[in-house]
Amino acid sequence: MTSTPEGAVLRVNDETTVLSRATATRLRDALQTVLTETREYVYTTGTYREDGSYVVARRGATSAGHSKVFENVRELERLYDRLPDEFTADDLSRSGLTGGRRHMLLRHFVEHPAFDCRLVRRQPLTARKIG
Repeated sequence: MTSTPEGAVLRVNDETTVLSRATATRLRDALQTVLTETREYVYTTGTYREDGSYVVARRGATSAGHSKVFENVRELERLYDRLPDEFTADDLSRSGLTGGRRHMLLRHFVEHPAFDCRLVRRQPLTARKIG
């Protein structure tokens, strides 16, 4: 994107569009909202931060002990990809997670639509990949 006296020039693939300053401002605000949003699920939340990191937290919790910060969402996806087809919270301890964070993360995988798995047992807490 470049700036001109008329506004902002936006190039996407082979198309060029000139946006007024007001339209460019609305686009910036919309992108900021999408890139830094928090999504709430039943037991967990997922927050995309401005710095690109992704935070999984226990829903309603206020202390850092109930959250896990990933450098980016791809780091979380790689962790999921390394898990076996059926996994428990103990399988997550191999990645350095301890205590309740393992259970929180397992629930987040089950709740988040990007991860194709479902809860199959509550004792021990166990999920199974579907796809």
